[in-house]
Amino acid sequence: MEFHPQPRGGAPKPWAFPAPERGALPNGLTVLRSHRPGQQVVAVEIDIVAPLESEPEGLDGVATIMARALSEGTDKHDAEAFAAELERCGATLDAHADHPGVRVSLEVPASRLPRALGLLADALRAPAFPDSEVERLVRNRLDEIPHELANPARRAAVALSRELFPAASRMSRPRQGTEETVERIDAPAVRAFYEAHVRPATATAVIVGDFTGVDVDAALAETLGTWTGSLAEPVTPSPITADDTGRVVIVDRPGAVQTQLLIGRIGADRHDRVWPAQVLGTYCLGGTLTSRLDRVLREEKGYTYGVRAFGQVLRSSAPDAPGGHTGAAMLAISGSVDTASTGPALDDLWTVLRTLAAEGLTDAERDVAVQNLVGVAPLRYETAAAVAGTLADQVEQHLPDDFQAQLYARLAETGTVEATAAVVSAFPVDRLVTVLVGDAAQIAEPVKALGIGEVTVVSG
Repeated sequence: MEFHPQPRGGAPKPWAFPAPERGALPNGLTVLRSHRPGQQVVAVEIDIVAPLESEPEGLDGVATIMARALSEGTDKHDAEAFAAELERCGATLDAHADHPGVRVSLEVPASRLPRALGLLADALRAPAFPDSEVERLVRNRLDEIPHELANPARRAAVALSRELFPAASRMSRPRQGTEETVERIDAPAVRAFYEAHVRPATATAVIVGDFTGVDVDAALAETLGTWTGSLAEPVTPSPITADDTGRVVIVDRPGAVQTQLLIGRIGADRHDRVWPAQVLGTYCLGGTLTSRLDRVLREEKGYTYGVRAFGQVLRSSAPDAPGGHTGAAMLAISGSVDTASTGPALDDLWTVLRTLAAEGLTDAERDVAVQNLVGVAPLRYETAAAVAGTLADQVEQHLPDDFQAQLYARLAETGTVEATAAVVSAFPVDRLVTVLVGDAAQIAEPVKALGIGEVTVVSG
């Protein structure tokens, strides 16, 4: 029998995160574009400075309803006709609101980009906000809230935000509003928020894909270039404050067979020089199946299907913003365990954190993390949507256009000692707020015995 020779891998091709071209339209809209040959599905991200803390008092959620209503009819098409036009283009249009502002996302085949940009421009330039559609969106949102609160992970996130931030801070309350606030939202409130915040001068368009055969300049000028609006005073973000005094909050779910864990605090955002080391150290702690938390809680003890540690930026301002830079990331550990294992799992989790502080990471852990984070980057950014989303994140967080490219270089240069110091600082054992969603009658006493903080029980 004759065997063919075993294939051999070729030399890896050089890769770097795409560098965008930056420009602006006459109406003040900033434009970042990145030509990606072969990416026949073009991705467009519109970042609009309309932070949640700008929502009127008592109308939490109006930014979310406004974002959803942008595609529910314009001065040219009603809601059904607008959806049909998008379908003819083979396009998808989505929008959401978060603490930094509103994000509108479009994906469309490159050959139909000009037509889809026209629809996007109509949605931004002249949304209709008809009463009937806004009322429907409000009802839909009210229907979603009970389901979200029934989800242990979502309920834990709500409780953690409430614990960490002052009651007066918008960050302490659900991003998409509560039943009480959403019920108050109507079409005039949505339009008022739109008129106060949505304008090209405070927005950025990111467009990524294969532009071969497409006159992008002409397409932008004829579509998003027709969007007009007044200038606005720059938004002055409020300082971000949080109370990370070590404590435990149990959200009581009688009869629950599992306990949802969410352990968190506030830490540095991407503007801080410690960010690369924090990313690397956090990945070693709980970024993948081979990380320390999973090795102990999943592989050795069998408490869980998986535990993850992560850092998620909440909001960042520009370094030269009035009052100086203000920004923060949520640093958290999340997972679930069976009810009987809640106490032992938390005990072992704290042991992992204490051991990490005492002994540090190993060079092998650091090397694997760098290989995973840097090595998979070309696959992570294989689609236009992934590149566009990251570029829009950079805009939203007031970062330089080459931030992501520089991040990979800095990750590769970060040593084991630096990564250890960053992750130990990110997750100090005595400064963590622990939220447990589970059966308080079964888990309260074992958790109190651990001595990781005062234990409070609230209704689920």
